[in-house]
Amino acid sequence: MSNSVSLTFPDGSVRDYDAAMTGAALAESISKSLAKKAVAYAVDGTVRDLSDPLGKSGKVEIVTRDDPRALELIRHDTAHVLAEAVQELWPGTQVTIGPVIDNGFYYDFARNEPFTPEDFPAIEKKMREIIGRNKPFTKQVWSRDKAKQVFRDKGEAYKLELIDAIPEDQNLNIYAQGEWFDLCRGPHMASTGQIGSAFKLMKVAGAYWRGDSNNPMLTRIYGTAWADQAQLDQYLHMLEEAEKRDHRRLGREMDLFHFQEEGPGVVFWHAKGWKMFQNLVSYMRRRLDQQGYQEVNAPQVLDKSLWETSGHWGWYRDAMFKVTVAGDDTDDDRVFALKPMNCPGHVQIFKHGLKSYRDLPVKLAEFGNVHRYEPSGALHGLMRVRGFTQDDAHIFCTEEQLAAECLRINDLILSTYADFGFNEISVKLSTRPDKRVGSDEAWDHAEEIMGNVLKTIEAQSGNRIKTSINPGEGAFYGPKFEYVLRDAIGREWQCGTTQVDFNLPERFGAFYIGSDSEKKQPVMVHRAICGSMERFLGILIENYSGHFPLWFAPQQVVVTTITSDADDYARSVAAKLKAAGLSAEVDLRNEKINYKVREHSLAKVPVILVCGKREAEEATVNVRRLGSRDQVSMGLDEAIAALRDEAMTPDRRRALTA
Repeated sequence: MSNSVSLTFPDGSVRDYDAAMTGAALAESISKSLAKKAVAYAVDGTVRDLSDPLGKSGKVEIVTRDDPRALELIRHDTAHVLAEAVQELWPGTQVTIGPVIDNGFYYDFARNEPFTPEDFPAIEKKMREIIGRNKPFTKQVWSRDKAKQVFRDKGEAYKLELIDAIPEDQNLNIYAQGEWFDLCRGPHMASTGQIGSAFKLMKVAGAYWRGDSNNPMLTRIYGTAWADQAQLDQYLHMLEEAEKRDHRRLGREMDLFHFQEEGPGVVFWHAKGWKMFQNLVSYMRRRLDQQGYQEVNAPQVLDKSLWETSGHWGWYRDAMFKVTVAGDDTDDDRVFALKPMNCPGHVQIFKHGLKSYRDLPVKLAEFGNVHRYEPSGALHGLMRVRGFTQDDAHIFCTEEQLAAECLRINDLILSTYADFGFNEISVKLSTRPDKRVGSDEAWDHAEEIMGNVLKTIEAQSGNRIKTSINPGEGAFYGPKFEYVLRDAIGREWQCGTTQVDFNLPERFGAFYIGSDSEKKQPVMVHRAICGSMERFLGILIENYSGHFPLWFAPQQVVVTTITSDADDYARSVAAKLKAAGLSAEVDLRNEKINYKVREHSLAKVPVILVCGKREAEEATVNVRRLGSRDQVSMGLDEAIAALRDEAMTPDRRRALTA
């Protein structure tokens, strides 16, 4: 066969085809039923239009609509249909860009009058009409002159800028669906009818052209699209649940924290919230002590020369806060920085005093308060702040110890997450980015070690822990593991990290004395479990919807009275609870019991003990649980013993049963 290509199929078979054959013809040659289901095809993992010729040899796959990769195509195509619908309904509206994003897509429009959610029903109706036309997506490659002329004639000024921004060596693709067309890299499915009806427009927002506040403000319409209605319904339900669980709302209801304009991006912790924060720190501190970590504390303000040596001043200066003396009359004109991370300080502590190979690994941990600049528009409650606490640690070890230490970190991270009820975990290995420090040989070595550790993690979990590779997403100084947990409503959160660093010890001249009495450079492993303690608490609040297990609740028990006859008894109950190590408060207000129970339930108090005259006489309590209308009468000593046992932290319970 002249000009043929060899294709390797998923079953391992290899066949030759004419290079000019399209993906659609390939699917048809395999099976007519497969051709009907096909929406795209992939060669060596790259998804392509069915109308594209094969062109080259490689591993080939036919992508059907139920393939996970088809979801991005569905969303991309829906964005194009949204743009067509808007221009049909409001001629003269300019379209700009419409990318796929997590869980959906958006499209930015230039129009004198911004769109509002009230426009959504008309837009969605028109979109369904366009999808029903089932027009094919067709691709043409235009010259730049032709593209500019056509879009200029259409009054699409923003498209002219986009054309100018496309590198000269790249094709200028135009995709049409019927008579409507757009500048687009592709790929797309075969026709609009393959989109289906499982989409919904979600919200509108203002967006500056190209993200620059000096440019015109556009209207951004966000939407979501899924393979079927069940997936869409599930997603919308998750959003509804997420709104109910919003940690900012629960933070107000539970009186945990607040934010205010004078301290953008920093938390004002209230007493209950700070207690919860300290409960988390205490738990982590015990776990670290069991693992042989030494807790240290490095300064928050350090001369910028330290950050220049570490490389952060060059790499992350835009995210750092500069500090200078406030007074005018001073002879100290040095520039300092609020630390954005703890690692340079920990290297200084490691360097203080001579270290032998017998001392390694040295594990330095810190609950370090750090500051990083985030744009005001990116701030989001506890999830995105400017000042936060890292449960940071750095392990200085030999190369021979590296794999074992990474596995110990993995065990600590997974068991910590399990204690908080997170059992669906995935671990991703992020490899070398384009901008990096260190030799290729050092990166090869580090990635080989981390790759082997990743395989061990998966094997030791019995394949329960899902693993994957994130090419090019490593830190500038070394590869890293990212730990992603799934919460109660299916959202994923990246929290823990393990990062290998051959760079920082070299920059700071850190060394230990090896068995041959020569100076050796240690490997430095950056490790975080919660990551940002504030963010982890926000995740916990939303995961539990404020219904914390008793061992972690900031307020565990409220003892409340039915009548004033039981006031003294209620006080004695609270005193006994406190003596048993439980957090207890007394509510003696002259209010109806239903009112008091309702108020404490809103504050998410896990246990309410109700006392009346009869309970005082019989030394009993009525136990009400958060989320339940039932109450159980128990003897006081029995109730306290049960609550004390329930409030035992998971790590202490393990220690008792070990």
